Amino acid sequence: MYHSPIRTRSGRSSLSVVLSTAFAAVIALTFLTLTHTQVQAQPTPAARATTTQVPQLATIVVTPSRTAEPLSKTLGDNSVITRETLDTLPNGTLSEALIREHSIEGVNLGGPQTVSTINIRGTNSNQSLILIDGVRVNNATNGLPPLNAIPLNSIERIEIVRGTSSSLYGADAIGGVVNIITRSDTDRPFSAYANTGVGTYASTQYDAGFSGAKDGWSYSLFGGYGQSKGFNATTQSNYYQNPDSDSYYRSNLGGSLGYTWKPGQTLTFQTYQSKVNGSYDAGAPYFGDRGIQTLSNNILTSRNVISSFWTSTLRAGFTTDVYKTVNVDASQNFYNTPDGKQHFKTNQSQYVWQNDLTFSPTQTVSLAYERLEQNVDGALADNISPGVVNYQQTSRFTNSLLAIYRGTWGPQSVQASVRNDDNSQFGNVTTGSLTYGLELTPQWKANIGANTGFRAPNFNELYWPVTPFFMGNPTLQPERSQNVEASLQYTTDNTQLGLTLYRNNINNLILNAPTVAGDVYSPYTPMNIDRARITGITLTGSQKLGRNTLVKGSFDWSNPRNASTGELLPQRAQRVFKMAVDQSLGRARLSGEFFITSQRRDAMTSDMLGGFGLMNLVGSYPVTDNAEIQVRWNNVFAKQYTLVQGYATPGSNVFVNLALKM
Repeated sequence: MYHSPIRTRSGRSSLSVVLSTAFAAVIALTFLTLTHTQVQAQPTPAARATTTQVPQLATIVVTPSRTAEPLSKTLGDNSVITRETLDTLPNGTLSEALIREHSIEGVNLGGPQTVSTINIRGTNSNQSLILIDGVRVNNATNGLPPLNAIPLNSIERIEIVRGTSSSLYGADAIGGVVNIITRSDTDRPFSAYANTGVGTYASTQYDAGFSGAKDGWSYSLFGGYGQSKGFNATTQSNYYQNPDSDSYYRSNLGGSLGYTWKPGQTLTFQTYQSKVNGSYDAGAPYFGDRGIQTLSNNILTSRNVISSFWTSTLRAGFTTDVYKTVNVDASQNFYNTPDGKQHFKTNQSQYVWQNDLTFSPTQTVSLAYERLEQNVDGALADNISPGVVNYQQTSRFTNSLLAIYRGTWGPQSVQASVRNDDNSQFGNVTTGSLTYGLELTPQWKANIGANTGFRAPNFNELYWPVTPFFMGNPTLQPERSQNVEASLQYTTDNTQLGLTLYRNNINNLILNAPTVAGDVYSPYTPMNIDRARITGITLTGSQKLGRNTLVKGSFDWSNPRNASTGELLPQRAQRVFKMAVDQSLGRARLSGEFFITSQRRDAMTSDMLGGFGLMNLVGSYPVTDNAEIQVRWNNVFAKQYTLVQGYATPGSNVFVNLALKM
């Protein structure tokens, strides 16, 4: 049913070299910091201007409600990961960036090349919608987003909308929406960047790009390449353990070209291409020993300000996601088959016509039509069930109508939306949302809201061929959700505090169960047999201490349970604490990250996996106005922990990066 996981291989011989390099960089950074601090004990005004300060809580314009608005004005639990934050994750992955945010957990069966999953507010990974520049990229075969195929060097910022958002974005948005905005700089005629780094497991990363805007034209071009010897991802408890090192490489290329021929009339083309190729320890008979995933995303957007009252946007997006496995070394495969084992392909075409009507600065209405076309094919080759995955259907389409209202009356705000999706497989589905916001004082703001959502079964869940281990179920019905939440926020120039309470009921929950009741050795099949009830409380806070210190933290308590059996849903921790301290020392910046999570239930064995705590350290120093040394040390205390039974996680690892900007 699922794409095979790709896992990393061990390069322990490089650890001592990398650690020594990192420690040298840290010592040099510390020396430079102390020296600078002593020399600048009484800094002049000019010197103060060059002193590095902690990030400011500046106004950020985002699009959680499909139109641009300041983050501070949005209703609901929304957040943004900025480019400045992403710079603290050299050689990091998209899932690593996301799990640092509150109410998000993630699982990797190995290194960056694995099929990664995230859980937003206790939901499944296929219940969260991932967008690139507003266009969906969740594939239609297994429903998972291609997180591993989107490296951080390609991203300008990440917008996160928590809570059911199907009335805004359609199917799959039961847990939330992640909108990835690719890199560009339209504020200057020309800007450029480059990075080169080396780290543990013989990891290397190179990326570069440039962008700008002049005389009505805007442009960007970026790309990157990374590789690693990896580490052994399986443990002795894994029946298919293959104690070797699993290498990988990944590459990406993207860019944009836009032209504004008169104010308010803009045409933009965006493209994004990536490839991940990695070996791994086969975890099932259907898996080869090397997985290759390619992602292609092309978008054409026309934005036209027709009048001060009316702005019309036309967008066409085309996404192709291909995943295949190959047996490079047949001796390492369970069935010793030298051919490719899996091949899955999803083509998605998305067309959007959105009209934003501004009745006044405080009253707006958005009306939109969308069409989504999905086409899939697949193949499965092994000694048990060879041949093509004969999907009973290989395509489906959805026509959607959407209306959004946003209004403000003094301290009161309202956002309401209604959406109808006419799916060629499942008929009409109508979803809606209503959120009310009240500014109690200039510092205090309260929100309360309710929304509904749905998820259509993916093609593997519906039509996977009969095998000894799994079979599809063409009678599945869409999952339905009802979410309610309330929040209280306190904001000043130096302080941000937040409290959010939520409850999400999911009906027709799709879970895998034996085709013969009670016989765990019979093929498993997905069934609409359960309900999920997810309740939770989230506390967030940030405090700026003086000019040079910023402390951020969050605590999530959730109770994600199968409402029919009372069991905890798998791969979810009930308690998660996250904290980060960002300290500027002269021109240098030092940061510490702390994660503590409670135990969770394994998806395959139902065993309870122990909780754990992790600590990461980050240091950076600008050697010139245009060059910065960055050192990141993950899992400082080499904590051994388990996210999935039978699979290892990275040990202590270091990455040193030289970042250039102009």
